[in-house]
Amino acid sequence: MSESEHVSAPHEEEALGSAPASAIDEEDRLRPEFVDRVLDAVEAGDDATARELVEPLHPADVADLIELAARDEREGLVKALAGIVDADVLAEMNEYVREDLLDALEPQQVADIAGQMETDDAVAILEDLEEDEQRAVLRAMEPDDRAAIEEALTYPEDSAGRLMQRDLIAVPEHWNVGQVIDYLRSPGELADDFWEVFVVSPAHRPVGTCKLSSILRAPRKTPVADIMQREQTLIPVEMDQEDVALRFQKYALVSAAVVDDNGRLVGMITVDDVVHIIQEEASEDALLLSGVDEGDINEPVGESYRSRVRWLIANLLTALVAAFVIRQFEHSIERLAILAVLMPIVAGVGGNAGTQTLAVTVRAIATNQLTGSNRWRAVGREIRVAILNGLTIAVLIGIGVTLVLGSPSLGGVIAAAMLINIIVAGLAGVMVPLALERAGADPAVASSVFVTMVTDSMGFLAFLGLATASGVVR
Repeated sequence: MSESEHVSAPHEEEALGSAPASAIDEEDRLRPEFVDRVLDAVEAGDDATARELVEPLHPADVADLIELAARDEREGLVKALAGIVDADVLAEMNEYVREDLLDALEPQQVADIAGQMETDDAVAILEDLEEDEQRAVLRAMEPDDRAAIEEALTYPEDSAGRLMQRDLIAVPEHWNVGQVIDYLRSPGELADDFWEVFVVSPAHRPVGTCKLSSILRAPRKTPVADIMQREQTLIPVEMDQEDVALRFQKYALVSAAVVDDNGRLVGMITVDDVVHIIQEEASEDALLLSGVDEGDINEPVGESYRSRVRWLIANLLTALVAAFVIRQFEHSIERLAILAVLMPIVAGVGGNAGTQTLAVTVRAIATNQLTGSNRWRAVGREIRVAILNGLTIAVLIGIGVTLVLGSPSLGGVIAAAMLINIIVAGLAGVMVPLALERAGADPAVASSVFVTMVTDSMGFLAFLGLATASGVVR
C-alpha cells in the first residue's frame, strides 16, 4: 500500500466519479486485471486509454498503481499519466518509489511539485534527497516556500516541527465573531483546510481555540473570548512524532497547535497526519521486534540486506551462548540420546512464551500504558501469568513423556525444566525491554535477541542440568 492511507470513506464522490467498478475490489485494492490493462496500454503506446482508465481514481489509488508496477515500468507509466501524477499522488506514494521517480526529474521540476504541497509533505520529499540535490531544489523554489521548508529541516527528524503545517488560521482575542467571519471570507491567501481557529495573544501565543461550528452559530457581535475554549493541548515543536500521536489518541484531538520554545504559535498538526504516524510507528515496532528496520517491499535489496544481516549476526553470537551450555552436558547427551530430542522442545516453548510477554510489554511501553508508576505491578502480573502457563504446559509435557517413553523420572525432569524456563521467559520478556528503555534504547530494537538468548540458554541448562543431577542419566 502507499505510504499514507486516505481516512475518508472508501472512494467518496471525489474519488468515485466515473471510476470503473472493475478497478477496485471489495477490500479497496486495485484489481490485478485493472493494473494489467493500464500497463498493457502504456506498453502499446496508447497513453490516452491509460489516462482514461486512471483519471477517475483517488490520488492514493494512483500511487498504489505506480507502486504495483515493476521498477522498469514506472518511468513509462508516469510519463503516460503526465498531469495525473501530481503533488497529491506523490504525497501518498511510498518513499522508496517516490525517491526513484524524483531522481529522474530536474531540480526545477521537483521544486514545482514541492511548492504545490503542504509544508509537511514537501519536507518529507526533500529530506530524503542527497544534500547537493536538496540545495539545488531549494534554490529553485519560491522564497516563501523555501524559507518554510528550510526552517522545518532544522528540526529533529520525526519531530512535530517536521510534521506540522504552517498554514493555519489565527485571530486576536479582542475580535468578535463577525470580524473572524469577514477575515475568513477575505480574498487573501488563507489555509485551505482547517477545523478550528486559533486565538492568539499580541505576542502570538495561543490562548484558546474556536471550533468552526461555534463561530458559525454565534451572533456576529459575540466576542471571540466568550466562545473560545481556553483549555487546549499544545505540542512542543521538538516533540517526537510518536508522542504527538499518543496525545491525539489520548485527548481525541482533531488538530492541535504547535509552539516553539518561547510558547509562540508556529504551526498546527491535524489528525490526518497523525493517522499516518500511528500506522508508521506500529509497523516500525512490529518490524523491529523481528530484527528488521524498514521491512518495505520496495526497499532496495542492498539496504534490506544490511539492515537484516546485522541482527542475524547478533542472533548467531547469542546462539553460541546456548551452544556453550549444551557443550557442558555432552557426556549426558551421549549416555541418553533422547535428551537431544527433548531439549529443543523446552527451549522452543520457552522462546514462544518470552515472545508473547515481550510483544505485550513493548506495546505497553510504546502506548504509555507501562510507566514508572506501574512497572513493578506489571512485572508481578507477567510472573503470575508465566507461572500459570508454566504449570499447564509442564503437566502436559510431563504426562506425555511419561506415557510415550515410559519414564516417569524423565517426565518429571522435563516438566520441571519447562516450568522453570517459562517463568524465566516471562520475567525476561518484561524485564529486558524495561531495562533497555531505562538505558535510553528503543525496547523494540534488541529485546528479541536477548530474550531468545535467555530462553534458549535457560531451557537447555534447566533440562540437561536437572537430568544430570536427578540421576536420570546413568
